[in-house]
Amino acid sequence: MNCTTIKPGLNCVFATKSGCNFNGGKCHPIVDSCEGCGRAVEVENGKYCASYPDPGLKWKTGRCNFATHIKDEVKAKAFINPLKASKRGVK
Repeated sequence: MNCTTIKPGLNCVFATKSGCNFNGGKCHPIVDSCEGCGRAVEVENGKYCASYPDPGLKWKTGRCNFATHIKDEVKAKAFINPLKASKRGVK
């Protein structure tokens, strides 16, 4: 359903016909760690996350899994042929 309280017009999973059913009845503004994220939406009364109603909880235990502005560095592991590796170990 579309939010009617803080982010009017945006799709929200916590919005019901009787209002917002999130804990506290409203979304919380983004924290400093969310600056630059693609999911941060600016509305007339502040910036809010489009995916999660309380972004501070996501950052409390570490990195937010919805963050689009943080990229993980993946190191490419070289493929070693097991047959050749076993022959090298014999020498």
